Amino acid sequence: MTLRFTLLPLAAALALAGCASTHGIAPQAQLRTPAVPQAADPAAAPAVAADWWSAFGDPQLDRLVRQALAGSPTLQAAQARLARAQAVLEVANAATLPQVNASGQLQRQRFNENGLYPRPLAGSVQETGTLQLSAGWEIDFFGKYRQALDAALGSARAGEADIAAARVLLASNVARGYLQLARVNDQLAVAQRTLAQREQQLGLVRDRVRAGLDTTLEERQSEGAIPEARQQAEALREQAALARNALAQLVAQPDLQLQAPSLARLQAPALPAALPADLLGRRADVAAARWRVEAATHDVASARAQFYPNVNLAAFAGVSSLGWSRLTDGSSTLWGVGPAVSLPVFDAGRLRANLRGKAADLDAAVESYNAAVLDAIRDASDQAATVQSVAVQQREQQLAQQSAEAAYDIALQRYRAGLGTFLNVLSAETSVLAQRRLAVDLAGRALDARVQLARALGGGFRPDDATRALAATTAGAATPANPTRMP
Repeated sequence: MTLRFTLLPLAAALALAGCASTHGIAPQAQLRTPAVPQAADPAAAPAVAADWWSAFGDPQLDRLVRQALAGSPTLQAAQARLARAQAVLEVANAATLPQVNASGQLQRQRFNENGLYPRPLAGSVQETGTLQLSAGWEIDFFGKYRQALDAALGSARAGEADIAAARVLLASNVARGYLQLARVNDQLAVAQRTLAQREQQLGLVRDRVRAGLDTTLEERQSEGAIPEARQQAEALREQAALARNALAQLVAQPDLQLQAPSLARLQAPALPAALPADLLGRRADVAAARWRVEAATHDVASARAQFYPNVNLAAFAGVSSLGWSRLTDGSSTLWGVGPAVSLPVFDAGRLRANLRGKAADLDAAVESYNAAVLDAIRDASDQAATVQSVAVQQREQQLAQQSAEAAYDIALQRYRAGLGTFLNVLSAETSVLAQRRLAVDLAGRALDARVQLARALGGGFRPDDATRALAATTAGAATPANPTRMP
C-alpha cells in the first residue's frame, strides 16, 4: 500500500508529460570536418615542440618569452576565466549529490487570542524551540543535472584550451616582435653604410665640379640623395623604438633592457615540410571551439530534460517543544520522510523558449567551430606556402647578390689598376647595398614565416595534456558519459 501511494504521483506526472512539449525545437547547424589539403601522415609531420622558440638559438629571446608567459595580463585574465568555469563545474557537480541542512529556532512569543490556539495558550507568552536536520536528493532520472555537469565540464575544457591558445599567440607575438627588431637593426646598418656611401659620392662629385668635369646638376643630384638616406635611417630608428615598445608591452616590463639583436645570430628552426593530417587536433583555438560545441550540446540536453518530472526524496528529523525545558525530551522528537514529484504543466512557454535559446546557442557554437576549422586550414596552408616561397626567393636573391658583389669587385680592381674612377666603385656598391637590403628583408621574412608556421601548427599544444591538467584541477567532478573525440 505504501509503495502504491509512492508511485501514484509519479505515474500521474508521467501521464501529464505531454503538457509541455519540445516538438519542433532542434539545432540546425552541422559540424564540418574538411580534410587538410596536401596533408602528410602524422608520423611524417611531427608535432611542434612546446618551446619551439628555443630553436632560434638566442638566449635573449628565450628569456623574453618566459617573462611574457609568466607576467602577461592577457594570460592572467584567461586564468581567471578558467577559474570561474571550474567554479561553475563544481556547482553543477554539487547539484547531483544529496543536500543536508540544519536549522534551529529559539524564540519567545505571544500567541494571539483569536488564532488557532485555544486557551490557556491563547493570549499567553511562551517560549518555543525547534532543532531540525533535513536532507534532500533530487534523483536525476532524466539526466538534467548530469547534462548540466557535462556542459560545465566542456566549458572548463574550453577555458583550458583558451589559455593554451593565448600562450601560443603570446609566444609567437614575442618572437615576431624580436625578429622585427633584429630586422630593423640589420636594415639600419645597411642604411648607415648607404648614407656614408652617398656622402663619399657627393665629395667626389664636388671635386669633379671644381675640376670642371661635372656640372652643378650632378652636384645637386648627389646632395639630394643624402637627406633621403638620412630620412630612411631615421625611419628605421623609429621602427626600432616601436618594436622595443611592443616587446616591453608583451613582456609587461616598460623599462625593458635589450641587447640589439641581429638576424645573423639567429638560427632558422627546422619545421615540418608538410601539413599534418591531424592539424586540427593540434590547435588550441580549434580545440576550444570544439569543447564549446560539446558544452552547448549538453546544455540543449539539460534544457530538454527540464520538460520531464522532477523526483525528490526528502527527509527531516529533529525536536520541537513549547517551552525550552522540554526541548530535549524524547516526546519532542519529530521526523518525516517521503518522495515528491513535480511536473511543469503550464509555464507560458518558458521551457520552450529556454530550449529554443539553448538550441540557438548550439547552432552558434557549431558555426564558430566550422569557421575556426576553415581559418585554421587556411592559416596553416598560407604559412606553409610563405615558407616555401620565401626560400625560393632567397635562392634567387643570393644569385643576384653574388652578381652584384662580383661587379663591385671588378669595379674596385679596375679602380686600383687606374682603369676606372672611384665613382664607378660607388655606383657598383649601390647595387650591392640594394641587394643587402633585400637579403635582410627576406631573411626576416623567412624567420617570421617559421614563427607563423609554428603557431599555425599548434605551437606545441597537445589536447591530451590539457585534458589531464584540467582533470587534476577538477578532481571529483564527473566526466562526460559519451565524450566526443577531438578532431
